[in-house]
Amino acid sequence: MKDNQLAKYIVKRILISVVILFFVALIIYSLMRCLPTSYIEQVAREKSMQPGSKSFEEWMKQLTAMYNMDKGIPEGFIAWLGNMFRGEFGDSWKWTVPVVDKFADTVWVSFAMGAISLVLQVLIAIPLGIIAATKQYSKTDYTISVIALAGISLPTFFFASLMKLVFSVHLGWFDLYGLVGRNYEQLDAFGKLLDKAHHLVMPVTVLTVISIGGLMRHTRTNMLEVLNADYIRTARAKGLSEKSVVYKHAFRNTMIPMVTILGGSLPGLFSGALITETLFGIPGIGYASYHSMISGDIPFSMFYLTFMAVLTLTGNLITDILYAVVDPRVRIS
Repeated sequence: MKDNQLAKYIVKRILISVVILFFVALIIYSLMRCLPTSYIEQVAREKSMQPGSKSFEEWMKQLTAMYNMDKGIPEGFIAWLGNMFRGEFGDSWKWTVPVVDKFADTVWVSFAMGAISLVLQVLIAIPLGIIAATKQYSKTDYTISVIALAGISLPTFFFASLMKLVFSVHLGWFDLYGLVGRNYEQLDAFGKLLDKAHHLVMPVTVLTVISIGGLMRHTRTNMLEVLNADYIRTARAKGLSEKSVVYKHAFRNTMIPMVTILGGSLPGLFSGALITETLFGIPGIGYASYHSMISGDIPFSMFYLTFMAVLTLTGNLITDILYAVVDPRVRIS
């Protein structure tokens, strides 16, 4: 019975998500069509300046017809939707390659950065949050709280620039920009892997430091709330060790709010870190999407933003299902 309820719930949520995705995609497409710049204009202007070429107006007419830009927003969106169902997302205007190919070339770099950063966040923030809660109002608690607030308050561009100034300019330990070094092609397979890992140290550090503060504060707050609950006092009254009380009884209930945070991190694994990747010159999906958007690259921007909407809806569905796993009181019905 429970399995049937779960299956019905998942199907219902998927159907609702499809409807939401349709309207989200329509809004995204409408905004893309209203961008103040367009890569088509740049291409048409460049082609019109070639010797013996057609005029700018003729090129604009040809290119807009080619990409359905001569149609209104509703008609253009329906045409884009039809192509999407056939798996045809067109060519990127900015990168002059198929959208899917450019996405595949860049997304895994961002995924590696996001996954490593997420693992480090969990390994650092949750234990420190628990320690701060179990030692409330102590020097340890104040120190961890200051670190958390500093991480939350640090602007990404400032911390990244500071890292580059110290470790690249003054110490010379890392390159200022890029994913690979100058001697990359001369290295063997393992050497190439180490070279890329070396170039990702600073970007991953930036992503981790600016993210651990929020998770640390959430863990501390939720842990304090659970530690003051009646059943925790009962567990202590029964003579259970403090370690058993904290990590076996309290921590399980602390994980309930954490599921929301971790489930919501799914889009972040694939979305890329736009500011960090741009500052460090890492050719990830965030870097590519930023340059696509400022160039008016509608095909790539539409694919990227719609993909992010799908991930967000999927993350919300996974979060709701995980609630029932970590909290037996939650019922699908």
